[in-house]
Amino acid sequence: MQRLHDDALAPLGLTRAAVIALEAVAPRPMYQEQLAARVHVQSQTLGRVLARLEDAGLVTRTRNPEDRRQFQVEITDAGRAALQAASRAERAAVPADFDGWEALSEQLARFVDFFQTPRPGTPGSTARHPRLDVPSPPKDGLRRQ
Repeated sequence: MQRLHDDALAPLGLTRAAVIALEAVAPRPMYQEQLAARVHVQSQTLGRVLARLEDAGLVTRTRNPEDRRQFQVEITDAGRAALQAASRAERAAVPADFDGWEALSEQLARFVDFFQTPRPGTPGSTARHPRLDVPSPPKDGLRRQ
């Protein structure tokens, strides 16, 4: 999936990281540190992505006059257009007859939730996870049949 999306975004001059940043800042301007926290990356890492987006005219970064270390990031009209084009390209990259998005999305959400929700019992417990109804993994991390 990632390769399909990467290939679809390449002709637009975008990366997945760029699209994630554009999506996060599209609803409202925010400071770079806020944006970095929202997309779960270091501000420095995001700074490199934002520099490329700014050079392409897709975002603007304005220094905070009260704290010159902070930059407010805002998507431009060109950035909104690029985001729409990226969305179309990503949708077009998936076979038209694939109708499993809803089921795939639900299963992936359950998978992510499994690792973000504390499992009952202690490490190595054989208690069942309430959301996935699967045994908790043994302490050594190996599954036994």
